[in-house]
Amino acid sequence: MLMLLFHINNERYAIASQQIVEVIPLVNLTRLPHTPEYFAGVFNYRGRIIPVIDLSQLMTGQRCSEHLSTRIILVNHWGRDATQETVPQIMGLMAQRVVETLQKSDIDLIDVDIQIDKPPYLGKMIVDEQGMIQCLHVEYLLSEVQQAYLVAEVHSEHK
Repeated sequence: MLMLLFHINNERYAIASQQIVEVIPLVNLTRLPHTPEYFAGVFNYRGRIIPVIDLSQLMTGQRCSEHLSTRIILVNHWGRDATQETVPQIMGLMAQRVVETLQKSDIDLIDVDIQIDKPPYLGKMIVDEQGMIQCLHVEYLLSEVQQAYLVAEVHSEHK
């Protein structure tokens, strides 16, 4: 399985490449009023309005630093539209140091069996010569309520 690596602070994270649509450089985002701090804004991607989540802000409370290696990872996820139907959507994830990939098999993924109150988007771990890499489950990054809120905000602001 091919994984895209990125950093939040000095910690490494990975997303499975099957979930990724495209990785793009930072673009100008339009900030929407009354949205959570982790909601970086929206932008036009091939005629579609795409919401962007600042992963650093979501996970640590600190905004993502804007460097040349800071990117927006466009991922597929399932969300609800205005009629509450579940539909495939694209969401942007802003992250730092998005510069490398890693090939790992399922047997390389280690289940962290610690009984703590961890967020559902944190998956298995990968251990390599540089340390540990936390895998993310994109589908669990935002709760259904948050997804519905963001979809409603994006659609109401751009009608």
